[in-house]
Amino acid sequence: MIVATKKSSIRVIRVEENLRTKVESSLAAAIISGELEQGELVTVPALAAQFAVSATPVREAMLDLEKRGFVESVKNKGFRVTTVSTQDLREIVEIRKWLEAPAMRIVAEHLNGAPLATYRSLADRIVANVEQVDFKGYLAADTAFHLALLELTGNRRLVDIVAELRKQTRMTGLVGLRNTEMLHRSAHEHHELLDLLGVGDGLAAEQLMLRHVGHVLGWWAGIMEAEGAEITP
Repeated sequence: MIVATKKSSIRVIRVEENLRTKVESSLAAAIISGELEQGELVTVPALAAQFAVSATPVREAMLDLEKRGFVESVKNKGFRVTTVSTQDLREIVEIRKWLEAPAMRIVAEHLNGAPLATYRSLADRIVANVEQVDFKGYLAADTAFHLALLELTGNRRLVDIVAELRKQTRMTGLVGLRNTEMLHRSAHEHHELLDLLGVGDGLAAEQLMLRHVGHVLGWWAGIMEAEGAEITP
């Protein structure tokens, strides 16, 4: 319980709000990774039982996810995980390539010869979460790693835009790649990126980032292999 000496200056946070955030985070990770499949129907009571919480934070979390376009309400049934079209996914990945890859040249100027311990720690977490098949932890560490690098550009709007795009990105085939060589290679690419940034090779870092973001379409969704096409950076 929060004890406030100045009622007007401190906002008391309800326990239900904290639960809602945790539930939303877990469900979002499950949807992004494909653990909850597109078209799958879920109910508030079933999810409340799974999370061992009351229905209120689950219902609020689902409404938040509905605003993000992750689920849609189905009258008298619950919520259905929405389907992301190939075109939607292509557009998101294309914009991410335009923004995240060139930014690596700026980041390389900042990290050339600089200590990389903080970023190495995040990269280690990514690898560890892949080995532990912890997709929620993997997605959280992956986002933290890339946004931390982008913050070195000094452009707050860039960081915010990329953060929002990452929230919209669906890596629908991620769960199906558990314990595969591709997933482990993608995880280790974070260390490869740091190696390039650490020696100031911005051009090579940019090219690696293009391939890395492209996994969302290729390895995760299988679109490039299935359609024989790839986005041109």
